[in-house]
Amino acid sequence: MPSWEGKSRGGVLGYQLFIWTIRYLGISFAYFLLLFVVTWFVFNSHQAFKATYYYFRTILNYGVMKAFFSIFRNYYIFGQILIDKVAILTGFQHRFTFNFEGEEYLRQMKNGGLLISAHVGNWEIAGNLLNRLNKRVHIILFDAEHQRIKGYLKEVLKERNVHFIIIRENYNHLKEIEAAFEHGDIIAMHGDRYIEGNKTVTLDFMGFPVRFPIGPINLAARFNVPVSYVFAVKERRSHYHFYATPLYHVEFSRNLKKREGILQEALAVYVGKFEEILRKYPLQWFNYYDFWKPETKTAN
Repeated sequence: MPSWEGKSRGGVLGYQLFIWTIRYLGISFAYFLLLFVVTWFVFNSHQAFKATYYYFRTILNYGVMKAFFSIFRNYYIFGQILIDKVAILTGFQHRFTFNFEGEEYLRQMKNGGLLISAHVGNWEIAGNLLNRLNKRVHIILFDAEHQRIKGYLKEVLKERNVHFIIIRENYNHLKEIEAAFEHGDIIAMHGDRYIEGNKTVTLDFMGFPVRFPIGPINLAARFNVPVSYVFAVKERRSHYHFYATPLYHVEFSRNLKKREGILQEALAVYVGKFEEILRKYPLQWFNYYDFWKPETKTAN
């Protein structure tokens, strides 16, 4: 998997437009407006289109026409999820219904813990559950160059129990992570992207060998906190299904070889759960870059 460049699409104006639309014209009108945005992106996001077409055509073995239609549906669902995300985080969660599968595991995180998700579905709705648990959640962000957007959203979310931890080159974010765990808080992050230079492990995923970052699992081991692999997917227009796995305790070993084996085993569990979700909800895969290398396909 070629490394992610740390960039996400969108700008402050786009967020402001949809937040204003949601507040004053409603979510349904925002969905309608989205049709025009998605159509534009289908014809103008060449790199994302190519990567998504490869996913549907080669990874899932869809026919040509089904792959093309799936791209449009994928973009539209992604847009809906972005709208839902802003709506939920800005106080409109009453417009949605949720099914929480595995909530009991998160309730066991009395002294804090780590949630690892992926770019599938809408993992931020976990914040709705964490509010019910009276836990503060810290979301780790990798796209630090877009702090203007995050800063704007931070103002919008100032009354919510959500805090952003931005990955920085000076590693100051590690102090924030340590402080959060010391306070018994919960940290949420993605585990399916890495930036060149990060340590990775190659595992089979959807029939292809793919590099996954070891860092998220390593955090759980180093800070001795339980980890749960969580995924939240959109099942109907205003309904989401949240999945959380039983708590996984990652041992920290000072023996380097043993430590690598422990981390790879824990990462393999995450990848297995991730693949289960993706096969069940194939249209909700939102990694718009060359995640797989075509020449590295393995036998199924």
